[in-house]
Amino acid sequence: MKLQALGRRFLQIIIVLFGVSFLTFSLTYLAPGDPVRTMYAASGVMPSEEVLEAMREQLGLNRPFLVQYGSWLLNCLQGDFGTSFATGRPVAATLLARLWPTLKLALLSLLLMLVVSLPAGMLAALKQNRWPDYLVRACTFFGVSMPNFWVGLLLIYLLALKLNWLPVTSINGGFERLIMPALTLAFAMSAKYTRQVRAAVLEELRQDYVIGARCRGLKESTILWRHVFPNALLPLITLLGLSLGSLLGGTAVVETIFSYPGLGSLAVSAITAHDYYLIQGVVLWIALIYMLINLLVDISYNYLDPRLREKRC
Repeated sequence: MKLQALGRRFLQIIIVLFGVSFLTFSLTYLAPGDPVRTMYAASGVMPSEEVLEAMREQLGLNRPFLVQYGSWLLNCLQGDFGTSFATGRPVAATLLARLWPTLKLALLSLLLMLVVSLPAGMLAALKQNRWPDYLVRACTFFGVSMPNFWVGLLLIYLLALKLNWLPVTSINGGFERLIMPALTLAFAMSAKYTRQVRAAVLEELRQDYVIGARCRGLKESTILWRHVFPNALLPLITLLGLSLGSLLGGTAVVETIFSYPGLGSLAVSAITAHDYYLIQGVVLWIALIYMLINLLVDISYNYLDPRLREKRC
């Protein structure tokens, strides 16, 4: 990717982040509820109206909208996203504390998905319209139809309650606390990606270069692994980037079911507590993650696909 194009992409990221920040701040400003009352209610204390008004004045919640937004945006540019009303901790520190658990869950989920979807999709493509293909397609139909919360509850019932192999929740513990949330997320993704791999491999098998390779006497395994497989993976890179961005942004339903300390459960608790600064920080983080991953995907295409390098030259 040329430097000019890269500069334009970064400029787009800045403009989009500015728009997201303004929209998020506007929605939280107009949302019903009083964060000061919620903050005191969470601590089990309800002071007088004079104390509440003094706290609003101290937090700057009585100032005009544009003044509040300008002050918050200026602090954000300096790395200060404000202080959480509910916990009293800096928002940036809270987001960083949830980043590593979310990253571990996202990477394990993607790994489990790839382990299942790549061989299953290739098998279905190579055995098209035969019983392995029908079996894989039936399993993917079943997997796509199952919502995440239902899969999570089934795993809790089977693996935790019936077999007693894993803990019910993911609050404490080591690697075992990752297994059930990762399996839940990988279940639906595996079904979707298996279909994508099957379609991509079938598309490549119909290309002229495959017919030419067979006419030259190349082995089927050589054609498959050296030509078809790498070319079939290229369209999946964008989907992988979107999935990684979604997982890093937090999966609220799954994290809530398993009490997993990730960004998704953090967003749910922030919304419940009317924690404005924390909500704004989470939304900005998710937007930034999506855009940076999309940028990395576009850059990787230039190195993985020789045709794009030729166009650039």
